[in-house]
Amino acid sequence: MGAEQRELVDRDENWVGRVLPLLRLVAKTYFRSEVRGMDKVPDGGVLLVSNHSGGMLAFDVPVIAVAFADQFGDARPLYTLAHDILFNGLGKEIFGKVGFLPAHPRNAVHALRSGAATIVFPGGDWDAMRPTSHSATIDFNGRKGYVRTAIEAGVPIVPIVTLGGQETQLFLNRGDGLARFLGIDKLLRIKSAPFGLGFPFGLTPGFPPNLPLPSKLVTEVLDPIDIVAEFGSDPDHDVVDEMVRKRMQHALDDLARARRFPVLG
Repeated sequence: MGAEQRELVDRDENWVGRVLPLLRLVAKTYFRSEVRGMDKVPDGGVLLVSNHSGGMLAFDVPVIAVAFADQFGDARPLYTLAHDILFNGLGKEIFGKVGFLPAHPRNAVHALRSGAATIVFPGGDWDAMRPTSHSATIDFNGRKGYVRTAIEAGVPIVPIVTLGGQETQLFLNRGDGLARFLGIDKLLRIKSAPFGLGFPFGLTPGFPPNLPLPSKLVTEVLDPIDIVAEFGSDPDHDVVDEMVRKRMQHALDDLARARRFPVLG
């Protein structure tokens, strides 16, 4: 059995069943999450491509996972491609049991070919640590590997956007210079260490993370993209990526225009 197959076996439906009620409580009450369009996700393998918000304590993953389970039931697996740092120590066992996979192309392709929905956040920490002033900006930092993954697995892409995560605290800057100075860009592959202002630690350089404010999280699931049907049998990855980001940016702009107040929504 290959390494990527062992990763998929780690998911434990019993663990997922225990964790989901707690996540649902936090998502629906503390963050007052609102997810629209989850019924657009087609059956079988599909690559969900989302922006990422909320810094080190981003809650968009649980919000999407809860809405996915509410729509399709606990038995339909949802895998999440995540940063290697989550799998240090006991992290591999804990996160693996609820469907997290190291964000390696072979893991993604194997999950998708097995017929599982899989979510990726191409912008990763760069996106999640963006300044609060750029809350409504799609920024993958030039990462386009998700397009190659979807093409190799032969699955559609479903874009997803969430607004509100960068209001869980005030992110003052990008923090890429500090990340380079501290060496964590090479040591931990973390490209941003922004100064954040929040409770209870006040002003911090990314760590320790402040407790998230109860910002209302609003998520929109967009129409599926059949890459071959829209871009041909030999698509230009740059063109596909540009179109995905453009559709996501348009949807995020709409959410931002409809948002009346920061945090409150």
